[in-house]
Amino acid sequence: MSNVMQTVPISNPRTGLADFDLPLFSVHEVDEVAKNLKQQQSQWWSIGLAGRIEVLQNLASFMAEHKTQLVVALINDTGRANESELEVDVTINAIHRWCKQAPELLAKGEPWTAEIPFIELQQDYLPYRLVGVISPWNFPLLLSLVDAIPALIAGSAVLIKPSEVTSRFVAPFNEVLKRIPMLNNILALVTGEAETGRAVINAVDSLCFTGSVATGRQVGKVCAERFIPAFLELGGKDPAVVCKDADPELAARALCWGSMVNAGQSCMSLERVYVHKDIADVFLTKLVENVKALQHNYPDIQQGQIGPIISAKQVKIVETQLQDAKDKGATILCGGEVLTLGGGHYCAPTVLTDVTPKMLVVSQETFAAILPVTVVDSDEQGIALANDSEFGLSAAVFSQNVDYAKKLASQLEAGAVSINDASLTALIHEAEKQSFKYSGLGGSRMGAESIRRFTRKKAYIRNTGVASPWWF
Repeated sequence: MSNVMQTVPISNPRTGLADFDLPLFSVHEVDEVAKNLKQQQSQWWSIGLAGRIEVLQNLASFMAEHKTQLVVALINDTGRANESELEVDVTINAIHRWCKQAPELLAKGEPWTAEIPFIELQQDYLPYRLVGVISPWNFPLLLSLVDAIPALIAGSAVLIKPSEVTSRFVAPFNEVLKRIPMLNNILALVTGEAETGRAVINAVDSLCFTGSVATGRQVGKVCAERFIPAFLELGGKDPAVVCKDADPELAARALCWGSMVNAGQSCMSLERVYVHKDIADVFLTKLVENVKALQHNYPDIQQGQIGPIISAKQVKIVETQLQDAKDKGATILCGGEVLTLGGGHYCAPTVLTDVTPKMLVVSQETFAAILPVTVVDSDEQGIALANDSEFGLSAAVFSQNVDYAKKLASQLEAGAVSINDASLTALIHEAEKQSFKYSGLGGSRMGAESIRRFTRKKAYIRNTGVASPWWF
């Protein structure tokens, strides 16, 4: 029997050509990788927190040295340049941030006396031996490492399965790992399709998954059957409420960015707007003006702001949502079509009005440069419509009265709310947030305390030398 690993062809999002052979890790191969990682985890734990931080700091340094190679691979994976460079920088900064914060967050603390005076208590923690990460295609490197970094610092070994759509970055990243033998022993990436992902879930002790609600449901079921924790970051249909007293020009600029950045291919994109009727005309004029000014990054990838639709499977979904909106009476203020440029598929930056909750573009997640806008009679109606969704990831509120904006924000059923800005959770990671409704499950991946997701608490309870009165 041949030992050559099977592969499948993967298309380039800019050309539409299959120019990459994706290695398919079999169930047996995943199991072998997982077994080796678990064997090495005890040594990783034994070097202590200071030792692990030193290793991760080396990772940040070597990633900076290999930045060009990583960016080129991400460009080929995703078809966009500026976001790819930013993605590498944000990932490196995240490593530095965790290295700085971890000593305080993972401190064991001093012993203390219990309510029963002769009992001494001390808190400790142990990491999960092997943490699995299954990541999506919209930010391949960042979302592969956003959970892996704190898990590694906490003392876990980590097994990553990136999206089959965007796995070109794995080769240059593995070159970085080879320069850090200790890290190369406890961090591994396996590539493949659904079968590989299932094998990862069945091999690890804790799992972080980022992806669709439909797949997340299945992942959660398997994790429940295995009695392992699952941290699920799933879909979003993030709303923005533009109040009667909002600055329409500021809101238009912010929402143009929040809905169109990365060509709308982010779970934290703003995908629905509810604007008060008194400022709707001015807001829509400014919004369309901003969106119309956006250009595709074709033929020059260094120009323009809107890249291609990364996943070929997503093209049909976008086309279906647009056609459904047209068929049901939506008005297209700009865009409204998927273009083919040089073999790649690009969604024309689109603003829609006269939309209804029954339209797919309003009710379902849209990974494209599309923004439907609903004019409402009151801010309260905007809040009600914003909450009328099975998703609850993030949201935004625009009002010049900050106290009023915070009051409305408290009524939104979402884990994070940007006030007078858009999609701030994409850039600001200090605050903890959890996903509401079907947008996810488990502890926050943001904020300082999120590192504790990868640890199990342990208590030492010591009798200091007194015969316990409850003994026989």
